[in-house]
Amino acid sequence: MNVLILGSGGREHAFAHAIEKSELLTQLYVAPGNAGTAAIATNVDLGVTDFDAIKEFSLKNDINMIVVGPEAPLVAGIYDYFQQEETSHINVIGPSKKGAVLEGSKEFAKEFMQRNGVPTAAYSSFTAQTVEDGKRFLETLKAPYVLKADGLAGGKGVLIIKDLKEAQDNLEEMLVGGKFGEASNKVVIEEFLDGIEMSVFVMTDGENYKILPNAKDYKRIGEGDTGLNTGGMGAVSPVPFADHILMEKVEQRIIQPTISGFKKESITYKGFVFIGLMIVNQEPYVIEYNVRMGDPETEVVLPRIKSDLLRHLSAFAKAELNKEQLEIDSRSATTVMCVSGGYPEAYEKGKVITGINEVEDSIVFHAGTTVKDGAVVTNGGRVIAVTSYGEDFKQALKKSYQNVKQLQFDKMYYRSDIGFDL
Repeated sequence: MNVLILGSGGREHAFAHAIEKSELLTQLYVAPGNAGTAAIATNVDLGVTDFDAIKEFSLKNDINMIVVGPEAPLVAGIYDYFQQEETSHINVIGPSKKGAVLEGSKEFAKEFMQRNGVPTAAYSSFTAQTVEDGKRFLETLKAPYVLKADGLAGGKGVLIIKDLKEAQDNLEEMLVGGKFGEASNKVVIEEFLDGIEMSVFVMTDGENYKILPNAKDYKRIGEGDTGLNTGGMGAVSPVPFADHILMEKVEQRIIQPTISGFKKESITYKGFVFIGLMIVNQEPYVIEYNVRMGDPETEVVLPRIKSDLLRHLSAFAKAELNKEQLEIDSRSATTVMCVSGGYPEAYEKGKVITGINEVEDSIVFHAGTTVKDGAVVTNGGRVIAVTSYGEDFKQALKKSYQNVKQLQFDKMYYRSDIGFDL
């Protein structure tokens, strides 16, 4: 089977790492990929939303499956594009354009949850025309205040603010000042849920589903969850407090109504559902849906799948996921993300990375890397993730941190407190 993975981050390297082991695999391509994927697959210089070029490449190279990593191609409708006659034989892993709106619009996601009885925080949404109504709505809520850009903002469009005046000013900046560009043409304001976050991942063929290992990621740049939101600074799987009682509630109250909601609302969905949860007094509430795997959670979730991921994904085409046996490694996995100095704000690229070959007993997942003049150099804000196994998350973290110390590049930064709240 010839497989094309779309994307260039740590998530896509983790997919390549898992799929490369499959006996079903003939040829593996990653577009555009990074220095890590180049070592185990063939990188292809294609834009992830250039559907015509992706189609041309897929037909020329007999691609049987396209695994879509990031959200942008899904929201732009890559699944639907490949339903045309000459490409309909290619198994695209991801939801239809209609399904991708669950991530493309926070407002749509909240409405979907309400229609399907999925527990979530109370909310209201506003535009530039109703900004004053939004400010008054904030006055009815208790601090802290949660503001979410409705559209895609690269994981940075959510603000949690303690001061009312500051929240009102930020609302105006988002709606009128274009703080997050088009993504904040509409803003969802919702009540703050005080609890502990975790992520649940589900793969579905539209009829059946399998629950993947749960995880918890750390979004803030600073120790103790302080500072700006990033794309994620590290992750732990499984989450120690997620016992079978909590996971039963999650399945019955959230996963089942979500999957049956797809059917009820005629949403074609053959892919991954990321469910961001807030656990309040042992009760799960949905903060958000993503229509693909999260990053860096993928770097701890996929390494815990012992069975053949490509075989599972192949079952999507015929809606036969129920026949698959998903095997999960009982060990914990943790990942620590090394980022460029200055990230998530301005940072420099092209810094030479050393020490990758010194890493022992951990997996190095490349995110923002490329090869230049024979050397691996930085090419993004989040650069490299180091994933390790352990009997528990503490043991796994110890190993990740030991190996992070082997890596070096100018102004490298990482959080030394991943898992601090567990």
